[in-house]
Amino acid sequence: MSDNQNLLAEQRRALILDEVRRRGGVRVNELTRKLSVSDMTVRRDLDALARQGVVEKVHGGAVPVVEASSHEPGFEVKSSLELGAKEAIARAAARLVTPGSAIALSGGTTTYALAHRLLDVPDLTVVTNSVRVADVFHTASRRPGAREGAATVVLTGGVRTPSDSLVGPVADRAIGSLHFDLLFLGVHGISVEAGLSTPNLAEAETNRQFVRSARRVIVIADHTKWGTVGLSSFAALEDVDTLVTDAGIPEVLRAEIAEHLSELIVAGETTTSD
Repeated sequence: MSDNQNLLAEQRRALILDEVRRRGGVRVNELTRKLSVSDMTVRRDLDALARQGVVEKVHGGAVPVVEASSHEPGFEVKSSLELGAKEAIARAAARLVTPGSAIALSGGTTTYALAHRLLDVPDLTVVTNSVRVADVFHTASRRPGAREGAATVVLTGGVRTPSDSLVGPVADRAIGSLHFDLLFLGVHGISVEAGLSTPNLAEAETNRQFVRSARRVIVIADHTKWGTVGLSSFAALEDVDTLVTDAGIPEVLRAEIAEHLSELIVAGETTTSD
């Protein structure tokens, strides 16, 4: 690896996390050689990853924290993670939306960040199964001086999940009867082998309906989602048209992603891969 001494801390930590997950564990001395950084820098990175709960420090290195594939964190827990990355992704994703579009937003904290960025786009029709996303538009429409041409929002109905998404047969039927120009899809996990996945079986089926109903599927996910696999896969990478992620994603993963997707947008960068 070249020029690793110049990597941002978040990029370096993403590389470390990928190495830990891929190999099942790493040693500090191996990482110092691979990344061309000091022993102290690696130990600080491992401390930061341990605080995030994604690795467990052991003598001389670290091993992955194996989370149950059916574990689903609540919205409040997820909303406190990778805030800067989510805001950058939301800004980049919002630029893909044109006035008058019919769009869908799935549940998730990144789609929630995107919803705030879409408040100034006129004449949108927004379909969502996220209580939080719907509330963003509803609250904005009730403010004094709210402009005309605000979004028309359709909330699907259904059974509420820990992440405040509505899923199940009611949501599936509502989504299946509609057609969207764009779908912005948040994910629990993404990988080459498992594709897009979630720990919630009912949410997986609802997301399948979203994908079937969309002309263009745009996944918005920060770099920490890469390599995570939930209980149920609901789409392959080849079903995705565009991935919008953040600059923390390592170059080696960008090359791998580009082999399966037609477009990769890295928030804050101008280069896309075909």
